[in-house]
Amino acid sequence: MTNFEPLHPLFGVIVGDVDLTGPLADDVFAEIRAAFEKYSLLVFHDQPVSDEQQLAFSRRFGPLELTKIGALGAGTELVILTNVDPDAGPDGAIAPPEHRLHGSHRANSLWHTDSSFKKTPALASLLSGRVVPSVGAETEFASMRAAYAALPDETKQHIEGKVVMHSFANSRNQIDKDLASSAERDELPPVPHPMVKANPATGEKSFYLASHAAHIVGMPVEDGKSLIAELIDATTAADRVYRHAWREHDLVMWDNRCMLHRGQPFDDQKYRRHMIRTTVSDVDAGAEAAA
Repeated sequence: MTNFEPLHPLFGVIVGDVDLTGPLADDVFAEIRAAFEKYSLLVFHDQPVSDEQQLAFSRRFGPLELTKIGALGAGTELVILTNVDPDAGPDGAIAPPEHRLHGSHRANSLWHTDSSFKKTPALASLLSGRVVPSVGAETEFASMRAAYAALPDETKQHIEGKVVMHSFANSRNQIDKDLASSAERDELPPVPHPMVKANPATGEKSFYLASHAAHIVGMPVEDGKSLIAELIDATTAADRVYRHAWREHDLVMWDNRCMLHRGQPFDDQKYRRHMIRTTVSDVDAGAEAAA
């Protein structure tokens, strides 16, 4: 039987007694899937998975996204998050400070949920720490579902039914107006998503926001931005945040429908960091958006 150890009072567990380098029995996977729906954040220590092993485990949760234009690994199912020269491999030279990779890392330091800027957003992300710095580079997580549950009823009624426009360019513009390329802006125009979503497995509600959330449809832009910032601030209050200190070969999985996350800084000219992410599509949300 799989072992689950709590990470934070509001969400998250460490999953023990599991080996992701090989196939999982159906009953073990069912326990993990149920834990994902219940706890939103799963940490698996000591999982030296290959790319193919990570892909195989990820696909059990659903179809995988293709990496967007402009990203390392574009057009594949593997997102490469690294500060190492893309042509050098994980043991090669660290990319110089002016390299575009570092701008992307700074954008990832904003609170966000992966792929909310896509018509079909992400259900889950699975991030494997292949090479991790010995100092810094933690990832912080916070639950929009827990924050929603703590809202006054008046606020819940106020945000119910509202629609938010999400944009890749919106988050990149907060770092550098030139960080999002014209090709990325063309491929990823703003898309609408409901501000409040319910988990189809549990019925629990969450608001759905991120650094990609640009404005609220039908509200003055500045009023909408203020409300978005207020809700993100409530979600990410210090006592509601879990900070994950990476070990080599950790695999961390989270529910993008209700979790915010952000990367923490590190000396990216001293330490190598090489991570591989797979992203499961929320096909149900995509189908609803197309209807």
